[in-house]
Amino acid sequence: MFYLLHGDDEFTSREQLKTLRQKDTFGYNLDTYNGAEVDLKKIILTINTLPFLSEQRLVVIDGLPKKKPPQGARRSSETAATPKGDTAADKGSKTKKSKKSSRGGPLTRAGFEKELAEYIATMQETTVLAVLVEEALEASNPLVKVAEQYGKVIYNTLPKGAALENWITKRTKNLSVSIAPQAKKLLADFIGNNLRLLANELDKLATYVGKGATINIDDVRQLSAQVQEARIFDLTDALAQRNCQQALNILHDLLSDGEPPLKLLSTITTQIRSLLLVKELAQKGMRAPQIASTLGIAPFIVDKSLRQVGKFSPAQLERAYRQLLATDAALKRSRLTPEMALDLLVVQFGS
Repeated sequence: MFYLLHGDDEFTSREQLKTLRQKDTFGYNLDTYNGAEVDLKKIILTINTLPFLSEQRLVVIDGLPKKKPPQGARRSSETAATPKGDTAADKGSKTKKSKKSSRGGPLTRAGFEKELAEYIATMQETTVLAVLVEEALEASNPLVKVAEQYGKVIYNTLPKGAALENWITKRTKNLSVSIAPQAKKLLADFIGNNLRLLANELDKLATYVGKGATINIDDVRQLSAQVQEARIFDLTDALAQRNCQQALNILHDLLSDGEPPLKLLSTITTQIRSLLLVKELAQKGMRAPQIASTLGIAPFIVDKSLRQVGKFSPAQLERAYRQLLATDAALKRSRLTPEMALDLLVVQFGS
């Protein structure tokens, strides 16, 4: 049996792979290889090995070799790497050498897929092979075609909208709890389809309320740090629109929910700093995944920040950041109560 798990929802793919590992008694016959690093010949050698004290062996290929850059980009890099003093003969000899070494080197992405697909058609029955790819493959891909003929294609895509809320409902049911519609919408709106983070939050909430209970909106607000952080985006949204009354209402709601004023101030400061950095990197042409990787913050926070930064000028964000630092200093000198300091901060920012 051959399983091909692909699509942008790698969380669900990995959960299904975990279920597959636990489904049968493979015993000691479990092997996992990184497709981007391990030679295909070594993987095939393992697939051909008969299982020990078990009927079947499970071999997992996690990922595929990286795709080569476009031909034009490759040529420009080769030109840049060629020393100015090289003669035409030297260039020709280097080209011949590189061609010769490439024959004995690792397979390209296309070559890896083609050779693996050809081998799967003749694979022995004592091996279960699973290939996990964290991207959607085309229908014309040789691995997709061979999986349709000799195995199973499992395509997982990230849920959105109503599908995401249905995912939350199903997840909570599997945890032996239920969730109120408002709580479900709050999680879906603020965490989005970051399924790994969402699953962690639901596990925590289910443990808190206990089996057979219902997760309500207050439970989410009290326990989910991500939701609390995301609610502060509403506060900065109101500030960006110069809507002081709405900003004060949100601020007082957060305080009434038990959010410590000093922690709230720290979170707002962190968020304004993130907006400054996100705006700077976005102006340099970076996309959301690159920004998230560079700053080491969650992708959904970058997405929300990118929607907000257009409402602020760099000068406004810098001024807000200085006001926050001044407020923090005033609180440490005990000149103001935390609640009053936050109220003044909102009013100053709005003016």
